[in-house]
Amino acid sequence: MPDDARPGLRVTTALVVPESELSWRFSRSSGPGGQGVNTADSRVELSWDVAASRVLTDAQRARIAERLARRLVDGVLTVAASEHRAQLRNREAARARLAALVAGALAPPGPRRRATRPTRGSVQRRIDAKKRRSGVKRMRRPPPD
Repeated sequence: MPDDARPGLRVTTALVVPESELSWRFSRSSGPGGQGVNTADSRVELSWDVAASRVLTDAQRARIAERLARRLVDGVLTVAASEHRAQLRNREAARARLAALVAGALAPPGPRRRATRPTRGSVQRRIDAKKRRSGVKRMRRPPPD
C-alpha cells in the first residue's frame, strides 16, 4: 500500500497521526548496501511536529513533551532508520519506531512501588555473603610481618 493511500500512522487505537503531519527526509546510508550505497538514498528520517499537531490534546502534548524532552528539537520528534538496504523497509522501520516512541510516552505511568522492609532471612544472607567476600579478600593480603 503506498504511503499516500494510508490514512496515517496508527499510534494507539485512539490516536492516528495523519500523513500530512509527517515529513520524510532521505539520504545516503552508511550501513548495509554494498555498491548500492553510492546511488540509493536508503536512509530515512521521519519527523513529526508534536507542538503543532492537531490530533493531540493538551494533556497528551504535555505528557509527550515531558517524557520525550531529550528527543524533541523545537517541538519536533525525529527518528531515523538505516538498518535495511531498501528505502521502503527503512520507511516501515521508521514508522514503527515513531509509533512505539509516542505510544510509550503516552502510556499511563505504572503503579508506584510501595517500600517494604527486607526480610530477616534476606538480611542474614546479605551479611553472610559480605563475610565470605571479606574472608576471600583477607586471604589475598600479604602476611603481616
